[in-house]
Amino acid sequence: MSLMDTKQLTSLDWEKVDNLMPVIVQNHTSGKVLMLGYVNQAALNATLASKKMTFFSRTKQRLWCKGEKSGNFLNVIEINTDCDSDTLLAIVEPIGSTCHLGTESCFKGKVQPALTFIADLEKIIASRKGTDPESSYTASLYQRGTKRIAQKVGEEGVEVALAAMAKDKDELTCESADLLYHLIVLLQNEGLSLLDVAAKLQQRHNK
Repeated sequence: MSLMDTKQLTSLDWEKVDNLMPVIVQNHTSGKVLMLGYVNQAALNATLASKKMTFFSRTKQRLWCKGEKSGNFLNVIEINTDCDSDTLLAIVEPIGSTCHLGTESCFKGKVQPALTFIADLEKIIASRKGTDPESSYTASLYQRGTKRIAQKVGEEGVEVALAAMAKDKDELTCESADLLYHLIVLLQNEGLSLLDVAAKLQQRHNK
């Protein structure tokens, strides 16, 4: 499948940007903005061919595949243009950190879009697999297996329903957090993720 729509590709206004087009890079899972880079036509063609984000380095004056030395590639899922066809948005699945300083994003700031924390939490929960059951509650759940995790999901689902019936918003919020956490653990335990759930919801919506 092509990473970029042919109509968008042919409509790019290279002359307007002096053959150096800005690219905003966004994490496919969390929606976080990871970095800003630039491409010329050769860099874009290399990206489309390799499916790894390749930029034109203004300092080195050459094509630069992100991760060529570090191994922290940006695997490209899709590239879109803005309304003026002079800026690109690359949706990627990053391998490792994006910034040369070792951070996830090149942009600093304490405040993130609220729902991106769910993606961060899912990664943390996944990292607990196979760790010492004494080290965390999550690790102990994985150690106890599907039956216990599924039981917890059922229990928390009932608690959510009871809190809603009682019209207790604080309790409903707390129990919903517990339910979502245990659901993520269950999905991870069964080799699934929230992306799989989101994809199913999108599939249903598009019918």
